[in-house]
Amino acid sequence: MLAIDGSFLDFKQLDLLALRQTPVHRLDPRAKVLTTFCFIVCVVSFDRYQISAMLPFMIYPAVLMAVGDLPFGYILRKIMIVIPFALLIGLFNPVFDRQVLMQIGSLDIWGGWISCLSILIRAILTASAAIILVAITGFPSICEALEKLKMPQTFAVQLLFLYRYIFVLTDEGVRTARARQLRTFGKRGLGIRHFGSLVGHLLLRTWERAERIHMAMLARGFAGEVHSSRRPSHFGRTEVLFMAGWITLFILLRIFNAPQLLGGLFTGTMP
Repeated sequence: MLAIDGSFLDFKQLDLLALRQTPVHRLDPRAKVLTTFCFIVCVVSFDRYQISAMLPFMIYPAVLMAVGDLPFGYILRKIMIVIPFALLIGLFNPVFDRQVLMQIGSLDIWGGWISCLSILIRAILTASAAIILVAITGFPSICEALEKLKMPQTFAVQLLFLYRYIFVLTDEGVRTARARQLRTFGKRGLGIRHFGSLVGHLLLRTWERAERIHMAMLARGFAGEVHSSRRPSHFGRTEVLFMAGWITLFILLRIFNAPQLLGGLFTGTMP
């Protein structure tokens, strides 16, 4: 439980990164949300056997990290969390898809291995884009941008509360686990049969904490709207140019296989 708490505290670093003052941080959140959405749509729309055509899309997260002055190691650690889930999804592809698509010497490469690698690349690209979006915008600003883009207000508010108060749930869980360890001797009371009681106490504590939070919100005039922008929101010419440039590039990279075209250019085999 303490390790989980450390992971969530590390995740809060994204909110601190969102406070920086760089050109991409100052852009209107709506422009960044729409551009990232188009990026994800283009990436996931590739055929399951496409690999090389997706590689040029790495330019988008790379440029945002450079311009936004984001720490590469921190972002990489967050992306690594997604990789096991992607591998789990594509793990059985080589078992069911044994169609030989290419050969390297005498080694046959099955379509299942290629589709598994394709899933892994998609996961890395989409996860990096989403994490960087939070790091250069802030999750509260993203929720407010979604609301301005006509997402149902109830959904946007619930999404924001889910992100904000998951840390509260983590804190309650850590305190409950620590209290349990302090009241036990050796391994007594730490067995699996006591886990149900621990979860029940955690549920009651979080329920009471939620009621106190709700009463505090009502006392402060909460009426179903969350105003969370850290800076004035203005959708101007800079945002239009940002969106137009990146979305045009995404469409071109989706239509044309850039590595294949460059390979044909250097080998003289272009159609």
